[in-house]
Amino acid sequence: MHCCSAATSFVVPRTACFRDKSGDYKLSLAAHPFWRVDSRNFFSCNCRQYHGLHSSGKKAGHDFSMSTCTKDGRSIATLVEDDHEVLGVLDMDPALREYEDHLRYRSRTYSEQKKQIEKYEGSLEEFAKGYLKFGLNREENYIVYREWAPAAQEAQLIGDFNGWDGSNHQMERNEFGVWTIKIPNPNGDPAIPHNSRVKFRFKCPNGAWVDRIPAWIKYATVDPTRFAAPYDGVYWDPPPSERYQFKHARPQKPLAPRIYEAHVGMSSSEPKISSYREFADNVLPRIKSNNYNAVQLMAVMEHSYYASFGYHVTNFFAVSSRSGTPEDLKYLIDKAHGLGLVVLMDVVHSHASTNIADGLNGYDVGQKTQESYFHTGEKGYHKLWDSRLFNYANWEVLRFLLSNLRWWLEEFQFDGFRFDGVTSMLYHHHGINMTFSGNYSEYFSDATDVDAIVYLMLANDLIHNLHPDAIVVAEDVSGMPTLGRPVSEGGIGFDYRLAMGIPDKWIDYIKNRTDEEWSMKEIVSCLTNRRYTEACVSYAESHDQAIVGDKTIAFLLMDKEMYSGMSCLEDPSPTVDRGISLHKMIHFITMALGGEGYLNFMGNEFGHPEWIDFPREGNGWSYDKCRRQWNLVDTDHLRYKFMNAFDRAMNGLDGKFSFLASRKQIVSSINEEEKVIVFERGQLVFVFNFHPETTYEGYKVGCDLPGRYRVVLDSDALEFGGLGRVGHDVDHFTSPEGIPGKPETNFNDRPNSFKVLSPPRTCVVYCRVEEEESHDTNLLVGDIGKEDAISSERIVSDEATTVVDGGELKNLDSASEVPNV
Repeated sequence: MHCCSAATSFVVPRTACFRDKSGDYKLSLAAHPFWRVDSRNFFSCNCRQYHGLHSSGKKAGHDFSMSTCTKDGRSIATLVEDDHEVLGVLDMDPALREYEDHLRYRSRTYSEQKKQIEKYEGSLEEFAKGYLKFGLNREENYIVYREWAPAAQEAQLIGDFNGWDGSNHQMERNEFGVWTIKIPNPNGDPAIPHNSRVKFRFKCPNGAWVDRIPAWIKYATVDPTRFAAPYDGVYWDPPPSERYQFKHARPQKPLAPRIYEAHVGMSSSEPKISSYREFADNVLPRIKSNNYNAVQLMAVMEHSYYASFGYHVTNFFAVSSRSGTPEDLKYLIDKAHGLGLVVLMDVVHSHASTNIADGLNGYDVGQKTQESYFHTGEKGYHKLWDSRLFNYANWEVLRFLLSNLRWWLEEFQFDGFRFDGVTSMLYHHHGINMTFSGNYSEYFSDATDVDAIVYLMLANDLIHNLHPDAIVVAEDVSGMPTLGRPVSEGGIGFDYRLAMGIPDKWIDYIKNRTDEEWSMKEIVSCLTNRRYTEACVSYAESHDQAIVGDKTIAFLLMDKEMYSGMSCLEDPSPTVDRGISLHKMIHFITMALGGEGYLNFMGNEFGHPEWIDFPREGNGWSYDKCRRQWNLVDTDHLRYKFMNAFDRAMNGLDGKFSFLASRKQIVSSINEEEKVIVFERGQLVFVFNFHPETTYEGYKVGCDLPGRYRVVLDSDALEFGGLGRVGHDVDHFTSPEGIPGKPETNFNDRPNSFKVLSPPRTCVVYCRVEEEESHDTNLLVGDIGKEDAISSERIVSDEATTVVDGGELKNLDSASEVPNV
């Protein structure tokens, strides 16, 4: 989803850089021990993503009050003074020790909550089986329906099965506000037929009777013949012959996720809502062909308003019926697994739709917050999103949300989640009108929503216990420290966070700066500004950048010429030539330098034009801008194919060399005048030339190991729409630099160098090869159709991972930092 607020700003303190005699910028890390041992070059940047880097020479602020009290009036210091639990996050980042009391209180609250769950429910995993108890379930010869509705005075189950007359299906209430009814199955047949409509009818405190969709409903549909009709709950319990049976095991967890973000409904080239089966048959093969290893599905949870992009969820356990049935979604996921793709779900637990007739909000009838899914008053309403906010301290809210995660993991075999709107959850202010400067006091204070954080810790604990290979990604724009560290260390437990500042940087450059004004230092700063040991998924653009009112990167670069200038039958205009070149470079440097994973939104891999606009009254309910024009990339004489081919190749490069999973990341040269960036990632050396005109012949590039280097990927290759100026069969031999043992005498702090040809607006990647590999054409990652995992014998292993730190080279004593591939 979009960031918490357009008014949210992020002011980032700067680290120090100096410029050497050659004009190259060098890195001088902030004077802080946590950052000086990092295995990457860290800069700061004025971009939205910030991960806690302190300004040089300044201590973290002291705004956190040690007298901050818990809900029962006790101070945090009192609660934690005898707590000696080891928190690994404190050793990882010593600056966090100033906020140790807050972190210990948070960790202790999590531990106490988990112990209570284990005491009364058996275990966290059993607690998360709520869908077997609540909602409609078969138990022996009965259908049993349970609903938590403590505000209800009376309750009935109604539906097609009883002619919508609940007088003979009255429910009983227990002391916890749970209503129950057991309906016997006559003659062995289900009392409620499969695929028939049902609703929960109850009497409000004011005496009014209302009908609601069961909160745990597993399917919901709407009458397509009625405009703006509310959804109906549907009892989904197909006979064994109609249940989908999974045929494929889950794929192995990838070393680094290369995620294809997709919206099933808008995945058709036709102006319509596409189905799960159409997506599985028509789009999944494209994703696999482009060497992605993960699919992230948006808008899976039922949402009555299509234009909400799936973020105003009405029915949390139900698949979106616009695209098919639960069995159809299982078919999609199973087919993805058969292709070796893991499937992530965009899960929305940060808020809920305000819909009353068909949403969870309908259960709020004015009761106190302890008896509701949501907070009351302003605390329970997100004014920018027009949505309701959960009360994460409530027992039944925890059961509902944790069970929801287990439901999607086990019933549908999802392989993980992308949690939407995490920033809104982390803070009572939800990030609205908030400036995050990077001062740690902004993350650890009475503004922090500890209840929500404890829920996220429980959620990540549950997910990884159920499925140890699960991938869980957080959408957070604040840069909360410890978000990406394990719960066992005192962290919140996510595997990755989205690097959300990167797209904003690219949009700013494309819209507001000429090519000559692009700063190489700022680009590197923004791409590398992330917390050590907290992995990021980088992206140049996602669905956010393409919604109505904005444009894709390709459309920003080429605009109207995408309609008339994309034919290969004529020479490209300067605008198209520039646009395609920068499109390749922007996406590739974002992938190679911006994180430990990569994400692309459906269609952007080939430069999909225009924007996304869901059918609505303002556009005449048109689907024209709510589809993907696959015909553009499939037409051989159009230039869209070049961007797609390069996307396939850069994903294939990681499939071959696993550079995203490597912790070796060294930026050796940032030259503002020449507009060149040189860095090493894993086994590879990357050379990006952003200069609009200048070709550099015999350009000297620093590297780690001596030997022979060859091109493995070239954006200027003919198959990518380039001019083919770089020779792919040329051996580049290294020369030693400086005095052995004295790094300060090296070239760009690298002990070896070789020379290359670097044309304007190109990126070229080099790999060191052994003597017997010098004529191996398989090293070149060109227009390949599938991943070709390279054997570990052919990879030249890293002897040590080093970082440039204030002009010095420092070794990281971890032999396992670069994985075998």
